[in-house]
Amino acid sequence: MPLVKVAQLSQLPADSVSEATVGAEAYAICNVGGRVPALGGVCPHRGGPLGQGALHGNRVVCPWHAWEWDCQTGANDFDPTKKVATYAVQVDGDDVSIELP
Repeated sequence: MPLVKVAQLSQLPADSVSEATVGAEAYAICNVGGRVPALGGVCPHRGGPLGQGALHGNRVVCPWHAWEWDCQTGANDFDPTKKVATYAVQVDGDDVSIELP
């Protein structure tokens, strides 16, 4: 699977989330206390942009309806059977890349 650069670590403050777009796909790149997980950038509830949300602990909060998704597993906080795709992340110096299918 190819690695695609999506962010610079220096522009991703601790305990924040950022939106990255590759082609037509959006991704949410998180910095959870120095760990950098990535997940799909569209909330399955109503299509909200997860990368424009906020972090609540280790969960991304959708800015549209406040649904929360675990940054590591992609699981919903209320119903763990609902999930957002997660992606392997590689940090090389300041470059943050994700592994895409």
